[in-house]
Amino acid sequence: MLCLFLSGGEGLQQHIYRVSEVNQMVKQLIDSQPALSDLLVRGEISNYKVYPSGHHYFTLKDGESALRCVMFAGMAKYLRFRPQNGMKVVASGKISVYPRDGGYQLYCSRLVSDGLGDLHIAFEQLKERLYAQGLFDSEHKKPLPAYPRRIGVVTSPAGAAVHDMLRILRRRFPLAKVLLLPVRVQGEEAAGEIADAIAYANRYHLADVLIVGRGGGSVEDLWAFNEEVVARAIFDSRIPVVSAVGHEPDVTISDYVADCRAATPSHAAEIVVPDQMELRRKLRTLSVRLAQSQQHAIDIYTRRLRQMQEKRVLTDPMAFLQDRAVQLDYTRERFASALERILEKHTRRFTHAAASLDAMSPLRVLWLLRGSKARGHRSAQQRSGGNRGGHHAAPGPGRPGVYRNEKGRRTMKKQSFEENMDRLEEIVSLLEQGDATLGESLTLFTEGSKLLAACQKELETARQKVVKLTKGPDGAPVEENFVMEDEE
Repeated sequence: MLCLFLSGGEGLQQHIYRVSEVNQMVKQLIDSQPALSDLLVRGEISNYKVYPSGHHYFTLKDGESALRCVMFAGMAKYLRFRPQNGMKVVASGKISVYPRDGGYQLYCSRLVSDGLGDLHIAFEQLKERLYAQGLFDSEHKKPLPAYPRRIGVVTSPAGAAVHDMLRILRRRFPLAKVLLLPVRVQGEEAAGEIADAIAYANRYHLADVLIVGRGGGSVEDLWAFNEEVVARAIFDSRIPVVSAVGHEPDVTISDYVADCRAATPSHAAEIVVPDQMELRRKLRTLSVRLAQSQQHAIDIYTRRLRQMQEKRVLTDPMAFLQDRAVQLDYTRERFASALERILEKHTRRFTHAAASLDAMSPLRVLWLLRGSKARGHRSAQQRSGGNRGGHHAAPGPGRPGVYRNEKGRRTMKKQSFEENMDRLEEIVSLLEQGDATLGESLTLFTEGSKLLAACQKELETARQKVVKLTKGPDGAPVEENFVMEDEE
């Protein structure tokens, strides 16, 4: 806008400013005010945005007004929590003008929660996010080894906690080797060093279990164990991790992610190793149980051996052969009795027939004799045919114990004593039934006699093979011929 003022006939022209010059003048004016250079402003966050550059833009408002705010990336990296819309905060910074827009805004250097502390908010936000991602799930928890041989301790070498842990580990389980991985446990670089130490131990498998922690302190002192980078390192560890941070009331994010939480570093040392005194008591108990079980086993086998020694087969080496001989004698008697009954049956038939002939006339006798011969010839033919297919037939091709040699001749197959005895028992049973014809009986008798002789011969041979086991000079068993009492 151009303004021209005329006075006394002479024209005076006022300086004309560009917009950028005006905004710059206002900026200089505001920047020169000490009261606006260091402000604390309370308000509620709205329109919160984070740009790819890392700068945070938002508005603080109350019930009556609103104030534009910006937090550059260099300051935003120190935020302990993630600001959200609706969150009540206290912002510190200075008021200045952004010359391009001509609007003033709060250049925020620090942002804290109004009410709950920013560390508390940061803790809860990270806890909620990691929980949603499954880092706290029990299915990911690894069991601690019962007898670790190498224990890694990730902590500060200057703290009192490490000395307490070393003393307890040495007292409880001196077999374990302790490896100290020194790190800083507080400060801006602490979280990165702790995470790197955990990754290093896994890369080279330095330990069977890791203790990660420190002694007590303020929330700020323990904050390294609430950082996401430490939580991720513990979760990714293939080695079981025990979190031991601060005292009993102190709870950190690492406690939730770790495979096991210890109330204190000293408690962690007690968790990871067994007590040698308890182990000694356990070993003594196992030693007694082992001796008892061994003695019990010896007693059982001793009784079994004593029972075996009392067996008739060992006390009397000829018992088995004698039992078989008795069985064979019994079978021989049945065999003979069955054949005798068959002969008596046929003798009675013959005697009856002869008596009948004496009562007849000579002519009829002649006629009867002729008819009898004819009938006898037919009966013989029938019996001959029946014998070939009947169950009383003598052994032949396809029958157990009989085969044909290269010349086609029938011969007995070499059978065991038990097989011969079974066949002999079968023959005796057939003869005892009395259904066989005379011819069949003679055939069965012939086979039975051969089997009887074979079994008798095998028994005699077996008697000659009986030996007696004795203990030799070196304790090894020695075989000696067993002399029967009747042979002495």
